[in-house]
Formats: sequence, structure tokens, C-alpha cells
Amino acid sequence: MTANLPTPMDVRLMNAAAALLAGAFVMLALGHGVAWLLRHPVFSLGGIVVTGDVAHNSAATIRANVAPRLAGSYFTLDLAKARRVFESVPWVRQAVVRREFPNRLRVSLQEHVPVAFWGLDSDSRMVNSFGEVFEANVGELNEDELPRLQGPEGQSALVWAMYQALRPQFEPLGLGVEQLVLSGRGGWQLALDNGAWVELGRGSAADVVPQVQRFVQTLTQVAARHGRRVDALASADLRHVDGYALRLRGVSTAEAVSRQEQGNR
Repeated sequence: MTANLPTPMDVRLMNAAAALLAGAFVMLALGHGVAWLLRHPVFSLGGIVVTGDVAHNSAATIRANVAPRLAGSYFTLDLAKARRVFESVPWVRQAVVRREFPNRLRVSLQEHVPVAFWGLDSDSRMVNSFGEVFEANVGELNEDELPRLQGPEGQSALVWAMYQALRPQFEPLGLGVEQLVLSGRGGWQLALDNGAWVELGRGSAADVVPQVQRFVQTLTQVAARHGRRVDALASADLRHVDGYALRLRGVSTAEAVSRQEQGNR
């Protein structure tokens, strides 16, 4: 019986070198194959399917504006960068971009829904339904009666939430809130659609709304006492601890209403 002899070192080295070369060849071939596949024209972006909100931008317009800014093929396109490109289009709030084999993109868009203007009267920025500030062509608006909100930068969501809390309070009087301002020191002030300004003071909606409710509940009676209707309101100040003060058009003096008088009405 012949004993198994160990493989000579030079043979083992040759076998290892051959295996290494074979592996390198396979990897090189795979690399060239992948590169060829990535460059193949069939995988070049050949179409963009746009769905979702396109009220202010047609799908054709979006494709024409965005396509030249997209770099890569089906495999190499950076979806995060593509999403940012779509979201840079005016009126687009959010885009979801997906690959669709073999060479298409499917994009679902959500547009901004404008609910108010933001900033000074000369400012064309708007606030959407999420309380976010955005910029777009105001001339494309279909709604002419949007209120104007003002406040420190970064506080648009807070101001929009307060507006939503205050607007229903004045509806029973037939008055609308045209403007709401939050000062840098936290004070609230609003303008009604009859031209009246109302000082609300500081605080959250939980602090401010009850004051407004007491004011609204008694304004009709106070105005009638001077032979006026509620639309004669010129200004009001609700910052008083014991009540509020108001001025009516055609009445030469301001009216002070105490908290006790409010409770008696």
C-alpha cells in the first residue's frame, strides 16, 4: 500500500495562482458585463409617468422641465436627488419617485394647497394646509379671499392653527378674519373684514379663544346700546384683565365692558 505523499510546495503555489487568476478573470468579466448592462440603451430613461396632484402643473410641463435635470439610467439614477428635483418645481410640496422596469420613472406628486398669504402685504409667499410657507406664482391662484398671516419666521404653523381657532368665533356675527399677526413678543392681533382691529394679548389658543368668545357673546348688545350694529366695530382691546374696551364708528368715546357686565348678559 502506497502512502499518500504531500503535494509539493511549488505545485500548491501554482494551483493557488491559477485559482486566483481564474477568480480575477471572472470578476473582471462580471464587471465588464455589469458596465455594459448599465450603459445599454434599453435601460436609459425613456419615460416619466406623473400621477397625483397636477392642478397647477400639467404632467407634460413637469416632464419637460424635469427630464433634462435627471442624470443616469434606470439602475444609476439617484432617487433622492430625483425627488428633490421634482420638489423644486413650483407648487409641488412632496414627490414620491419609483423606478419602473426597464426604463421608466413613476412619480406621485402632492401639491401645496394655499390657505393664506404670509408676511407683509408686499410679500407673495403663501401658507399651505400644513402651515408651511412656500413660494409660487400668486397669479395662478383661483382663490382671491385668502387671509394674510404674519409672524416670526418658523412660526407659520402656529399662526395658522390660531387662525383656524379664531375664525369660527366671529362667524356668528357675520364678520370674517382677514389678517392675523403674531408679534415678536408673542402678542396676537387680528383684522376683521369690516376694517376693525382687535388686540388679543398673549398666550396660546386655550388662553385667547375664551376671551374672544366672551367678547363675541356681548358685542351685539353693547353695539345696540349705542344704536349701532356689530359691523360698526372700529377696534377692540381684549388685553384687560377685568373685561375689554372697544370703539364703535360714530360713537365719540370708547366703551369699557367689565367682566361682571359680560357675565350679566
